[in-house]
This record gives sequence, C-alpha cells and structure tokens, in this order.
Amino acid sequence: MDAKYKKYTLNFKRPSGTSRGVLTQKETWFLIFHHEGKYGIGECGLLKGLSIDDVPDYEQKLDWVCNHLDLGERILLRQLKEYPSIQFGLEQAFLSLRSENPFELFESDFTRDQSPIPINGLVWMGDETFMHEQISQKLEEGFQCIKMKIGAIDFESEIALLESIRKKFSKTEIELRVDANGAFRTETALDKLKVLARYDLHSIEQPIRQGNILEMKNLCEVTPVPIALDEELIGVFDVTNKRELLQTIKPQYIILKPSLVGGYVGSKEWIDLAESMNIDWWITSALESNIGLNAIAQWTFTLNNDMPQGLGTGALFTNNLESPLSVSNGKLLYRNNKNWKTNLMEELCI
Repeated sequence: MDAKYKKYTLNFKRPSGTSRGVLTQKETWFLIFHHEGKYGIGECGLLKGLSIDDVPDYEQKLDWVCNHLDLGERILLRQLKEYPSIQFGLEQAFLSLRSENPFELFESDFTRDQSPIPINGLVWMGDETFMHEQISQKLEEGFQCIKMKIGAIDFESEIALLESIRKKFSKTEIELRVDANGAFRTETALDKLKVLARYDLHSIEQPIRQGNILEMKNLCEVTPVPIALDEELIGVFDVTNKRELLQTIKPQYIILKPSLVGGYVGSKEWIDLAESMNIDWWITSALESNIGLNAIAQWTFTLNNDMPQGLGTGALFTNNLESPLSVSNGKLLYRNNKNWKTNLMEELCI
C-alpha cells in the first residue's frame, strides 16, 4: 500500500470570532492511501491552539504513519494515542479504502438521501450588528436550534441579543445554546449563569476554562443552565481518567469533536461512559473540510441521537471541497446525486 499526506489551507468566507480570537484561515491535513487501484482519504483536523496534538513534530508524525502502515490499523491507533486528530484521519482513510465508494463510510438512510440530520445554526462572535444579522439569517433559513458564541463582546450586549430572540420566539419554537469557550471567570460564572437562565437556554458549553475540575464540579451542582463539557475532554486519553472526570464533574452534557478526542474510538468511549452515568451528549465538527465533516456526519447518523448536532460548518469556507453535503431548513442532507469528483479532489488523491 502507498500512502502520502497533504496539507490544505481553508479560507473563511468572513472572519469568524470566538473568545480565543478571530479566525481567517484553518490548516488541515489529508492522509491518502492507494492500494490495487483504489484510494482512501481521511482528514486530520488539527485546530491550532486548541488540539492537544498541536505540536512541532506533527508533520513528522504524519510522515511516520505513512511509512509504518505495515504495523496495521490497530497498532497504529494505539501508538497515536497522543495524536487524536491523526487517529481520526487514519480511521477515515482505512474505512474509505475498504469502502466501495471512498466517500461512503457508513451506508445508511442518510447517505441514501432519505433521512437528514437536524443541526444547530452557528452564530459567530462579532459586533452587535453582525451577530443580529447572523441570527436573522439562521431563523430565515429554518433553523430551530441556534448556537451563539459568547464571551468576546460585553456581556450586556450578548444578553440583549438573547433577549431580542426570546421576545419573538419561545423556547418551544427556538432552542438556544450558547458557547463561552471557557471565557467566564470562575468567581463570576455562577452570577452570569443566573442571568442567562432568564432566557430559557438549552445549555452552555464550557463556561469556565478547562482544567478547573473542582470549580466546574461545583458549578454543575448548582447551575440554573445545563452545562456541556467541550474543551474539558481534550487531552484525556485513558478510559479510567475519562470515567473519573465525568464522575467528578457530573456535567449535564458532553460534546464530542472526533478530531479532538481520538476519532470514532475515542468518542465512543466517552459516549459509553456518559450513557452509563445518564449524561446526555451530542456530536460537533471542528472546522474540518467537507472530507472530515462527511466522515463525522455519516457516523453520527448511525448513533441514533435525535438532538440537533453541531455539523453546520461546511459552508464557512471559500475553498471547501465540493461534496453532496447540503444544509436545508436546519438539517444536514447528503445529496447522493451530487458528485465528489472535482479537479481539487483528483489533485489530492491521485
């Protein structure tokens, strides 16, 4: 089997803000396998400044993988424990190579274009006018669940945005999620959660910075808004440590980004543990190209989770790879009459 890797830079259509800064580009990496006239492709979705495997030797590790495929998938995944995004790319590439269609990793009613996946509409941070524009657009597009990034502009302006939505739409009409990306200070987080609770929020992601385990535990015990752990899961590799984290914090939800927590295998470990403790969960993409988003979406459908998933990131980029993925009326669809075969795809894979 031949293997190679390629770097690809995705360009945002518009700068997208989080509490950690404004994004204009996003680097990603593809693993491409060739064997007996077939190819397989997987995306290693590294997020600079957030992924635990954002390390200087990342490219060398990709090269090592390409030169050690003889070890087999199971051993490689075990040896890549501290490189979760490469684990996920490897899982995808092997699945892709084994599949009759390299982009149909999990055949289902989703890939047959018979059953879409409900998703949340993502509203990025920015000034008040820009955020209002995004909210209006998502509502016009038929989203019934909106996720709003908070923590960058002043809290009063963010509250005013939430209030403007709730004046028009009740919680039964529009589900509101917010994502603080760890922006709240531990000493004021509960006061802010009490204010946010007035607006009937579904949940808040990562209100305080990851690593403050006892503070997060205490917050989850008394919070008036259900808390979802996100960044808190990054870098926790061992299943025993995963269990201990969930048992200690007892969050209301966890959010799984396969590129950040070790692909399908790593995510499934978290899901099994969460379900054993009656903790709910959903899946979110992490700014992958349509290659990685497709791999996440197809797998997510097989999990039979009816909650809106965080899979609406495919339209963020000017130079994404064209795919059958499409968003309509707040749902992600796989239009199987559309073709993956673009010049860019052929350039990557051949």
